[in-house]
Amino acid sequence: MHKLPKPSTSFKQTLLRAFCLSAATLCLSNNAWALFADDDARKAILDLRKSLATTQMDLQNQIEKLKAENAELRGKVENLEKQGEDISSSQKTYYQDLDTRLGNFEPRTATIEGVTGTVQPNEKKAYDDALKAFQAGNLKKADEGFSAFANRYPKSPYLPLALFWSGNSKYANKDYSGAIAQLQSLIKRYSSHPRIPSAMLTLGNAQLESGNKAAAKKTFAEIISKYPDTESAKDAQQLNAAIK
Repeated sequence: MHKLPKPSTSFKQTLLRAFCLSAATLCLSNNAWALFADDDARKAILDLRKSLATTQMDLQNQIEKLKAENAELRGKVENLEKQGEDISSSQKTYYQDLDTRLGNFEPRTATIEGVTGTVQPNEKKAYDDALKAFQAGNLKKADEGFSAFANRYPKSPYLPLALFWSGNSKYANKDYSGAIAQLQSLIKRYSSHPRIPSAMLTLGNAQLESGNKAAAKKTFAEIISKYPDTESAKDAQQLNAAIK
C-alpha cells in the first residue's frame, strides 16, 4: 500500500496564510456591517428625537392657543354676567321708580313698624318732610308738620310715628304739657307699638321737667317693670334713682 506524501512546510504555511486572510476578510466584513448598522440606528434615533421635538412644540402651541381661547371665553362670560347684573339692577331700579310714581297717584297698603294700613298719595312725603325738619333742628316746623299729618291722615300706618315725633318735638321745644298730652295719646292708642318704651321715657322727662316728680317716678317705674330689657329701662332706672 502506497503512503501519501507528507505536505511540505511551505504548503502548510501557504494554507495558513489563506486561512488567516479569509478570517480577516470575514472579520472586516462583519465590522463594516456593524458600523453601517450603528449609523442607521443613530440616524433613526436622531430622526425620532426631531419628530418628538416637533410634536411637543406643536402640542405646546396648541395648549397655548387653547389657554388664550379659554381666557377669551372666560372674559366674554364675565362680561355677559356683568351685563345681566346691570340689566337686573336697571330693571329693579325701574320698577322701584315705577312703584314710587304709582304710589304718588294711587293708595297702597304698607306695614310701618308693625302697623298695617293704607298709604294715600303724597302721605309719605308729608311725613318725611316733617321728619327732616325735626332732624334739622327746626322743632316748630316739625311739630306743625306732624300735627298737620295726624289731622290729615288719621288712619295712616305712619300715625304712631307722627305722634311720637310730635311729642318729642314739643318736649325739645319745652312745651312740656303739649308733649305729655301727645305722648299719653300715643301710649293709649298704640300700647304694643315698638316706640312705646322710648315714648314713655320722654313722657317721664316731660313730667319731671314740669315739676310733677310723683308722676315721673311712676312712669319710670312702669318702664322698668314692663320693658326691663330695653335701653329705655336702663335710662329710666338712672333717672328714677336721681329723683330726690
